[in-house]
Amino acid sequence: MKKKLGLVSLTLVSAGILAACGGGGDKDASKEKQTLVISTFGLEEDKMQEDVFKPFEEKYNVDIVLETGTSSERLTKLKSNPNSTVDVIELSQSNAADGVSADLFEKIDSSKVPNMDNLIDSAKELAEDGSGPAYTLNSIGIVYNKQTAGKEIKEWDDLWDSSLKGKISIPDITTTFGPAMLYVASSHGNVDLTTDNGKAAFEGITDLAPNVVKTYSKSSDLANMFQSGEIAAAVVGDFAVPIITESNPDVAYVVPESGTYANFNTININKNSKNKDLAYKYIDWRLSQEVQEKTAVSLNEAPTNKNVVLDEETAKNKTYGDVAERTNKVDSLFVNKNLESWINQWNRILNK
Repeated sequence: MKKKLGLVSLTLVSAGILAACGGGGDKDASKEKQTLVISTFGLEEDKMQEDVFKPFEEKYNVDIVLETGTSSERLTKLKSNPNSTVDVIELSQSNAADGVSADLFEKIDSSKVPNMDNLIDSAKELAEDGSGPAYTLNSIGIVYNKQTAGKEIKEWDDLWDSSLKGKISIPDITTTFGPAMLYVASSHGNVDLTTDNGKAAFEGITDLAPNVVKTYSKSSDLANMFQSGEIAAAVVGDFAVPIITESNPDVAYVVPESGTYANFNTININKNSKNKDLAYKYIDWRLSQEVQEKTAVSLNEAPTNKNVVLDEETAKNKTYGDVAERTNKVDSLFVNKNLESWINQWNRILNK
């Protein structure tokens, strides 16, 4: 679905007058208005418009047109038509890696994105090969009810305890954090997932299977599963924690001290875009301290700009500070290469 973000006419007129009078602002404001097509998730669109799109339109005298949908849907659409009018596309880390493999994206010239110098280390590492930079990240932890679990849970290895038989839920392998669960299982066997193509991970999943009452595709379902007493613990992305804990006050969220695994949402430029200069400006804008300070509050997005400082309440349940420092990267290129085979193994063990 494409949607034009029209500005109020009076605002446009005012902006034009200011530009004509040389009243300051960006030099692009005096040029003919351009259009930038952004493919994005479409979540909290009113807040995105207020904090991200409208200020960019005003700063650069641009009309933004949105294409919205899930990450995989929009990537599939671009794959089927690489010559589409989409200029920039915001995707999950896994889908972005898939797009890189399909040669859909411009190799990013970091000299055109000054705010890439301000990225946290893990986000810098992700973009070292010229891939689009990350504008936010999230990670997994364990959410659990101490009373129904019958024990305190602090570490990933605790999930394998036999006392939790039939009491836990984990993300399905096809979801954003499904592959991260394989990293957790491989680490349980003290093996790096990338060294044995997942052999140790699936041994760990097999050992964990008696404790898994259900895998889930929508993290929002976990709130009902806790309420009904169906589960006592679950592995979940931090973005879903508020939904679960608000309806289940006895549930706590922990990020193991041994580390966690992250998913980054990234921005790439369509290799066939006719507006690459403007696309670079949008990426730099999305990475700016000014924007990320706002979206951390309004959109619950953990910042990738290291200059952004969050207060305690805003930082709660985000991959930020100490949690961000103990975050490990999921190798999405490696995961995508093996995923089809892994899905079959996963289903044979957990979804019989």
